Amino acid sequence: MTQAIIFVVFPLCLALAAVSDFLTMLIPNRASAILLAAFIIVAPLAGLGLTDIAMHLAAGLIVFAVCFTLFAFNVMGGGDAKLLTASAVWFGLTFSLVEYLIYVSIFGGFLTFAILALRSNTNLILATGLPIPNHLLKATKVPYGIAIGIGAFAAYPTSPLMLAALGGAG
Repeated sequence: MTQAIIFVVFPLCLALAAVSDFLTMLIPNRASAILLAAFIIVAPLAGLGLTDIAMHLAAGLIVFAVCFTLFAFNVMGGGDAKLLTASAVWFGLTFSLVEYLIYVSIFGGFLTFAILALRSNTNLILATGLPIPNHLLKATKVPYGIAIGIGAFAAYPTSPLMLAALGGAG
């Protein structure tokens, strides 16, 4: 059961958040809450000791501090900050967290350029009738939950919990 939680909950929550952000420009709070609660439940079952769990929670706190600062300066949305914080807990203070944040940055850059390209061609896109959500063409913000989700999928195989579920070290 522990393996099933590790294999299903994290990817499902990140996929839900990414799709929701794409369709509505909102990330449901329940995705972040489920991620955090599932980590608290599954970490001891996966063999993480109290020190390891504390290091994972510390990773979340560090990411939260940075995200809160970015949110305060209106650089990052609140849903993005909560999702990034809750997902960082699953990576802990390991190289996989650095890998995850790098992936999020790279995919976020590509996403931002793609959204800017869409917005610069709004009339053409509307004329072709492509099924692009209207808010992507008119909003001033970027649905960064998509980049967070893709980055999470790219980095998750090297996360400590995934390695534990697969029987590897970590």
